[in-house]
Formats: sequence, C-alpha cells, structure tokens
Amino acid sequence: MIEIDLTSFVIITLSLAVGLIGGYYGRRFLAESRIRTAEEEVAKMLDEAAKEVEAKKKEILLEAKDEIHRNRQDAEKDIRERRRELDRVERRIIQKEEMIDKKTENMEKKEQVLLEKEKETEKTQQDLQMILSQQLKELERLSGLSSEEAKELLLYNVSQQIRQETALLIRGIENEAKEEADKKAKNIVSLAIQRCAADVVSESTVSVVPLPNDEMKGRIIGREGRNIRTFEALSGVDLIIDDTPEAVILSSFDPIRREVARVALGNLVSDGRIHPARIEEMVEKARKEIEQEIREVGEQAAFEVGVHGLHPELIKLLGRLKYRTSYGQNVLRHSVEVAHLAGIMAAELDVDIMLAKRSGLLHDIGKAVDHEVSGPHVEIGVDLAKKYRENKDVIHGIEAHHGDIEPETVEAVLVQAADAISASRPGARRETLETYIKRLEKLENVAESFSGVDRTFAIQAGREIRIIVKPEEIDDLHAINLARDIAARIEQDLDYPGQIKVVVIRETRSVEYAK
Repeated sequence: MIEIDLTSFVIITLSLAVGLIGGYYGRRFLAESRIRTAEEEVAKMLDEAAKEVEAKKKEILLEAKDEIHRNRQDAEKDIRERRRELDRVERRIIQKEEMIDKKTENMEKKEQVLLEKEKETEKTQQDLQMILSQQLKELERLSGLSSEEAKELLLYNVSQQIRQETALLIRGIENEAKEEADKKAKNIVSLAIQRCAADVVSESTVSVVPLPNDEMKGRIIGREGRNIRTFEALSGVDLIIDDTPEAVILSSFDPIRREVARVALGNLVSDGRIHPARIEEMVEKARKEIEQEIREVGEQAAFEVGVHGLHPELIKLLGRLKYRTSYGQNVLRHSVEVAHLAGIMAAELDVDIMLAKRSGLLHDIGKAVDHEVSGPHVEIGVDLAKKYRENKDVIHGIEAHHGDIEPETVEAVLVQAADAISASRPGARRETLETYIKRLEKLENVAESFSGVDRTFAIQAGREIRIIVKPEEIDDLHAINLARDIAARIEQDLDYPGQIKVVVIRETRSVEYAK
C-alpha cells in the first residue's frame, strides 16, 4: 500500500514537472508570438507615421512657398508705390528749385535797382543838407541869433505854453473830478439813508408794572415797609407806589436794573408770595433771565446784520448795549444802523462789505463797560477787540471812528461816515437824557471809589444814593463815618440841584441749618 502510494507520488510529481515545463515553454512561445505581432504593428505604425510626417512636411513647404510668394509680391508693390512717391517728391523739389532760382534772379534785379535809388537818395540828401546850411546861415544873419540860441528860445516858448495849457487842463480835471466825487458821495449817502430805516428815540427812565388789584400794593409795601425796602435795596430801583390804579412805577436811570426789577416784581405779583427771602430769590432769578436775554439780543443783532464768528463775550457785550443809551439814542440800535449803513456804502463802492459791517457793529462796543472801566469808550473798545482776537482792520475801524487817528482803510472811513449819519438824523439823540444819566453814573462812581462798598444805587432821579457795604469790612460806627465822607466827596466833586440823600446800608445775616 505504501509502495503504491510512492509510485503514484512519483508519477504525479513527474506529471507536474512535465506540465510545468510544457506550460513554461507554451507561455514563452505565446509571448514571443505576441511580441513579434506587436513589433510588426509598431513597425507598421512607424512606417505610417513617417509617411504622414513626410506628407505634412510637403504641405508645410508648399504653404511656406506660397507665403513667401505673397510677401514678395506685397514688398514689390510697396517698393513700386514708394518709388512713385519719391518721383513725385523729386518733381516738386525740382519745381521749387526752379521757382527759387527765378525769385533769386528777381531779387538780384531789385537789389540792383535799390542800389541805384540809394545812390540817388544820398545825392539828394547832400543837396538838401547844403540848401539847409545855406538857409540856416541866412536865418542866423537875418535874426542875429546863433542856431543854439534860437533852439533854446524856441524850447522855452514851447515849454511855457505847454505848462500853461497843462495847468488849465489839470485844474479842469480836478474840478470835474471833485464835482463828480461830491455827487457820487451824496448819492451813496442818500441811498444808504433811504435803504436803512431806524426808530426815533423814545428812551425813558421809568417802567410801569400792572397789578391785578390795588390790594397788591399793600403786600408789596409789606409790614412796616420791609418788603419795599428789601426790593429797593436788592434791585437798586426806586419803587413808586401812588394813587395810580392797579399799577406801580419803577424809576432808575440804569435800564438793566429797571428791567431786572420789572421782571422780578412781575414774577412776585404773579406768584403772590411776597416777603424778603422771596424777593431776594426773584431778583436773583430775574438777573439770570436778563443775562440770558442779553446774550440772545446780542446774537439777534449779529444775525440781523449778517456778521458771524463773533466771540461769545463780544456777543454778550453787544446785548448789553440794548440797555445803554448815548444822548438818548439806544446804542445797540445805533450800532446795527451803523453796520447797515456802512455795508450799503461799501457795496456801492465795491469794497469789503463784511469788514465794513463788522467794524460798524462793534464800533461802540466799549460803551457796554465804560461805566465799569475808566477811559474813553474808543480805547475800551479797542482793548476789548484785541482781547477777543478781532481782525486788525476791525480794530482800526473802532479806533478811527471818532477821528482820534487818521483812517487808513476805506472801510474805516465808511464806519466814520455811517456813525455820523446815524447820530445826526432827525430824532436820533436827546442831549438832556444823556446828561442826566451821566450825572447819575458819576454819583455812583463817587460812592464806589470808597473801600468796603459792595454796591451803589442812585435813585429818586439822583436825589438819593443808597450804598450797600460789606458787613465784614464796615462796622456800624464806620458806616456813619462813611456816609459823611461820601456826602463830602459829592459836595466837592459834583454839581447838582438841591440836595442828595446819602444812605449807607449795612446788613448782618446769621444763617444756621437744623439737621
């Protein structure tokens, strides 16, 4: 059994070996056959590719030959055209050369003719010179003067005649220019006046406050007059309560004080609570309201004139001018009027309109504080304009508007003229009111010159002055002496009718808070 298995194994092994060898050689034969077939196909493909390349090469050569032929034809055509153009240019050049030759020939002929004429002219000039010499000698013999002497005499006579004619001509031109300038100036001024309308002066030193009933008068006066005394002391205004039905009168030369008092009293009457503490509160509130109104009035004036970019402090000072008068003329309305007049005249003369308006609006700005700062309002205005960085031309217009210095710009002259026009028109000013106000201001200034004085109020049309002193600096005994000293100074420095009552008020307050 074992032997049979070995024999079978050997047979199977040999069979496998023969099969493997036969398969190897079979696959080798098939592979070689396939390789030969592939090589034949590759050779065939290479042969076909070679044929295609050869055909493509021939096609490209033919196309190249055609392109060369076309390029050669184009080049020959271009050369033929250029040759024709050159031939035309050459013919034109030949023609121009022929024309130049003809012109040259003609010029030579003309030059020859001119030379002959020049010779004839020289000969003629020589003949003329000889004749002139003979005539000059004959003239010298007849006149008895040499040629130089005759020339000087002739020039002198001519110069004298020219001077006379020139003087007459200049005089005529000056007269004509002056007449025309006067006429033009009058037209400009009249046009400016016609185009600027302003109110006639209607200033007053009293204000009337209406009351709901006459019982309110007793409440305003208060117990033993404490309310009215407090109101007059705080506002600096004289409160007149008489038989006028349902009305009281506020009297003061200072319009700002009078307006503050009017607003405060109106608020007190509306509120109904009238006592010293409430009066003090309302007066302070009215002062703040008037300050706000002053600012708004200044802004409105600048807007009305068309002047922009003013410093806020200058706006505030402009608003204060509403409560300032000059010979009875409201200074703010006067300033606005001067700005309009100066702007109109500047437009007619074709100069800087905005500069003229700005200078006109600010020309009296010093009057807003001239009762607080010593010196002429012109100098104060110049200092204020410099302080708030105004244009140098505006400062010059302020400085020159009263003729203190010579105006150097047209705008400064226009401001000066507009100021004179506004002040001199009918109804513009009243001398008596201004004099009265200045007298009251001097009265207050005398009292304020003493140390320890807090505030001063001239009331009763200048017949009384009330001085509120600082209690920490002035005691009761010193207050008596202060009243006597102020009265003596008033008698010495001021001229006034009748007598002036001097009242020194010293108030001591003790305040404590319950916590």
